[in-house]
Amino acid sequence: MDFSDVLLTVDYDRTLTAPDSTIPERNLEAIKYFMARGGAFTVNTGRSVPMVKCFRDIVPVSAPLLLYNGSAAYNIQSGELEFCHEIPLDLWQTVNAARELLPDLTVEVQGQKAHYTYPENPAWAAYCRRQQCACEFARPGEDLGTFLKFSVYGTFHDDTVNSLFHGTDEEIRRMDGAEALLKETFGQYCEVFRAAPRIIDIHAKGVSKARSARELQTRLGRNILVCAGDADNDLSMMRDADFAYAPADAHIADQFETVCGCADGAVADVIYEKIPQILKNFG
Repeated sequence: MDFSDVLLTVDYDRTLTAPDSTIPERNLEAIKYFMARGGAFTVNTGRSVPMVKCFRDIVPVSAPLLLYNGSAAYNIQSGELEFCHEIPLDLWQTVNAARELLPDLTVEVQGQKAHYTYPENPAWAAYCRRQQCACEFARPGEDLGTFLKFSVYGTFHDDTVNSLFHGTDEEIRRMDGAEALLKETFGQYCEVFRAAPRIIDIHAKGVSKARSARELQTRLGRNILVCAGDADNDLSMMRDADFAYAPADAHIADQFETVCGCADGAVADVIYEKIPQILKNFG
């Protein structure tokens, strides 16, 4: 089977990984199989350059990583951004404004060297350590590099990101209000959306996983874009893809054709079962 006409981009957390953040070996074997037969594969994630350290030497890719919800394409070999879309606002003015608006929530800037949280959050710091991601506290005015993305979080119940995929009715209502306020304040210049029930992501206007996937597809000259994802921040790439699949246990599983659950190797199902059928129909 020749996969040289296909670009496959997949979300990382709870799509490529199981809910416990481990990567099913079946997925890794399938990716190698796909790439050996000419397929272009990469991860399309809301994670940052520092936050991919935990998997960049484990997951094989044959194209730049698409990071920060589509704000940048990162070349692992060169360590450089191949393209990026910066938030057109002053970083510290924006962070300080968000903190004043939402003093009970955590504001985080995702830089290229580290993540910076305000206020300092022990649970988030513990999660970052588990992910091998540098997590620091920077003083206002310090240069944090290119302003690509910042996020707002609810209370961490443990040191996993899974705790932010659930919440009480009161916690969800709080995030609803925070999202509306952020859209009112920054919506003219930024995309503001829920990446999970208690995670709000903010990046430059017009940026999306769909836009970065199509931009990469054009650069690579592939005719077919296949995507897989599990959450609300994957909707743009899933809806825009030529073919899209969700793990059976995904938050958005009711909106797309599904494969097995993420712990059982959802990406492997896409490679071994779905893409061959796509190419057969194209042929």
